Amino acid sequence: MTRDRRNARILGIFYILAAVTSIIAVVLYGPVLSEQWQMAVANGSETKVLIGVLNDLLLMVTAVGTAVMLFPYVRHWNEHLALGYLCFRFMEAVFIAIGLVSILGLLQLSSHYDTTNLASKTNFEPIGLLLQSIYRWTAMLGPNLMLGINTSLYSYLLYRTGYVPKPLAIFGMITAVMVFLAGLLQMFGIIGPYSAVKGLMALPVGVYEMSLAVWLIVKGFHGENLAKLRAKTASQKFFDREIKR
Repeated sequence: MTRDRRNARILGIFYILAAVTSIIAVVLYGPVLSEQWQMAVANGSETKVLIGVLNDLLLMVTAVGTAVMLFPYVRHWNEHLALGYLCFRFMEAVFIAIGLVSILGLLQLSSHYDTTNLASKTNFEPIGLLLQSIYRWTAMLGPNLMLGINTSLYSYLLYRTGYVPKPLAIFGMITAVMVFLAGLLQMFGIIGPYSAVKGLMALPVGVYEMSLAVWLIVKGFHGENLAKLRAKTASQKFFDREIKR
């Protein structure tokens, strides 16, 4: 139980770090996502953007970390759903990585902008717009659609396993649907990526993750339910081995 308690705390810390780093990265990327992205380096924003990149790298690590830490526990209820959660969480990290590369590309273009001739500067414009579009699409596909899917899966598994209070898990499923819908509405141009409606629809999933993180750090997994599911898994494995003989 000491190991499970430690793992729950680590998982909670990962959720908090993921939320904090994602916000910091978006804020610090402002100079290369604005209309004047070409002047980001000339205006002295290079270090600021690179700090945002470091936060996105940490976000990728924590996103994968939450999947790796939670999977061994939720698999006791349904291994197929648990694998689905693991895959969609990894996909979220992949989209974040693609967006991060586009930010670095914008920063690189900006560093060469002042040293090129007028013709080269004209050629830079469509490349910069393309990289900005890639970032915005990956931000929608990863931290919206993929996040909505994997959050709904692990929240459902937490609900069925009883590791955390059921109202908290239900709240997680509701917020997962909301952030997924926010991504869909953005995809079809109904709301903007930084609109107030988008923020209100995406905010609850952050509240859920913070609430879950605090519960895991303070209370951990429900020990009795965890022991029952482990016993059930062990019995099933023993039964399967006996059938094969």
